[in-house]
Amino acid sequence: MSLRRGIRIGVDVGTVRVGVSRCDPDGILTMPVVTLTRAPDSSDLDQLADIVAQHEAIEVIVGLPRHLRGGEGISAKGARKYARRLKKLVGGVRVAMVDERLTSNQAHERLRASGIPEREHRSVIDQVAAQIILEQALELERMSGRAPGEEIVLENSEGANQ
Repeated sequence: MSLRRGIRIGVDVGTVRVGVSRCDPDGILTMPVVTLTRAPDSSDLDQLADIVAQHEAIEVIVGLPRHLRGGEGISAKGARKYARRLKKLVGGVRVAMVDERLTSNQAHERLRASGIPEREHRSVIDQVAAQIILEQALELERMSGRAPGEEIVLENSEGANQ
């Protein structure tokens, strides 16, 4: 199967930081972009929307932090809310949620394997987790032939003016 052509943005939403990654237009390579600091004034969302526009992304993949058994807790609720708020800012760009179980563990493993000392992980761990989320989404699309994840669709009362 092949992928739709276009840059996608991967997002790992945390309560303190947001990791951002992207892929090339062919969906072959993923790379870290930035770690944003969550802000009470939502300026992190504005920065993320700017990144989406800057890269002319066709899609944003937001990690959905489920429990190991598949249930959703407070973190998942927060990620869903963040994705909805982002969707309001990016309009016609597809925003979807993809299961991100164990991506933080995988990110730490990847950094350790790269020889990066544990004390230096904090500054990049969220970007690497965002890369892994994006890689998983790209693989899902390759395997299924369909756009990955659970698409965020705003209801009319949630329009872009709110």
